[in-house]
Amino acid sequence: MAQYIEPRVLKGFRDFLPPAEIERRLLIEKIEQSFRLFGFVPIDTPALEYAEILLGKGGGETEKQIYRFKDHGERDVALRFDLTVPFARFMAEHRHELPLPFKRYHIAKVWRGENTQRGRYREFTQCDFDIVGTDKSAADFEILLMMKQTLSAIGVQNITIRLNHRGLFNRFLHRFGWLPHSVEILRTVDKLAKIGEAETRDLLANLVGQEGAATILSYIHTEGSYEETLRKLTDMAGGKDSDTERLETLLQFMKDLGIESSFVLDPSITRGLDYYTGVVFETFLNDLPDIGSVCSGGRYDNLVALYSREQLPGVGASIGLDRLLAALEALGKETAPRSFVVVAIACVDERQGGRYQALAQQFRAAGLACEVFPEPKKLSQQFALAEKKGARFMVIPEEGESSYTLRDLSSRENKEHLSVDEMLKLIRQTGSP
Repeated sequence: MAQYIEPRVLKGFRDFLPPAEIERRLLIEKIEQSFRLFGFVPIDTPALEYAEILLGKGGGETEKQIYRFKDHGERDVALRFDLTVPFARFMAEHRHELPLPFKRYHIAKVWRGENTQRGRYREFTQCDFDIVGTDKSAADFEILLMMKQTLSAIGVQNITIRLNHRGLFNRFLHRFGWLPHSVEILRTVDKLAKIGEAETRDLLANLVGQEGAATILSYIHTEGSYEETLRKLTDMAGGKDSDTERLETLLQFMKDLGIESSFVLDPSITRGLDYYTGVVFETFLNDLPDIGSVCSGGRYDNLVALYSREQLPGVGASIGLDRLLAALEALGKETAPRSFVVVAIACVDERQGGRYQALAQQFRAAGLACEVFPEPKKLSQQFALAEKKGARFMVIPEEGESSYTLRDLSSRENKEHLSVDEMLKLIRQTGSP
């Protein structure tokens, strides 16, 4: 008796059946269109990199989560855990082939061996967009604006983008003598929403004592308004500097566009990765706050210096596609079709396959997705199959060369003795694409 391998997938990995994959693809199309409207261009990088490339600035939790192994040539390699670090390597290699500032987007899968939860998997898709080659406030603001507009383009309006400045936070830590613990403090603060204030206080106390923990918790507390919070942060960090000026400039840009109500200055936003050096930000859905940030990022002026003597300033953000899809499903925002097929052509004589494909080509030329059925089953069976595939119409060839019956599968109504032009006219009258 034959022994079969049990079909299964790894925990945190998934298959996508057509309805789910169609929804993903349509969402990606909307996101890409938004990116292109801002002048961003696509790139791609390998899924597999030398481990030292990926771990050069990740460290900590990243090193624990990375999929790392020896290949057949005994090379130490790893699957990319995000798209930012490979992008830094990309820029170091191709800097002189690209115009600066360079605006890229990259939509691809990444892998992390972390605990799974709603909207979080071990294989998932990120949608990254970055501007490198300039350290100006205008670049920071363009990324923030694009985050807001891209979410709006997919029907998500009620959002809050929370931002902070890592340089300002470090200046605060330096003032109190805690800068040597900056990495641990930033990662602890980054977990505040997950572990709560009491546990955060305990972890901070282990680093800087109880009084120090209280001071840090006071610093990361958001005041009433953006301006009030900024005044407090400025005082606690020892006065104004380029970091506070950057936050003031960003607020002015927001006011210029009348979008300041969508942004909150939140000093608890730190982003856990080490490579951020300036403004950092996270995006939350106000109607679904528990799902966490769906778009986050920041400025990373020194990242490319890991691979090149030239320091290229950069700022960027990443949309977590899988978490966003989970949020859209929870909010009832996505109603993707089950397939792309609009018209199906019934097979009444399998010897007429060429004729049926010629007919289908006329629908396709008109922009309508059309599928030809290959087997001459009962029409009732072909109707049922067409409905299951998500088609709206079925064409039944009649005797002769140019006469057809058009069946509206939603209403079960037939229109007989039609030409192709007449069928196209009726289909368009229904509002089908």
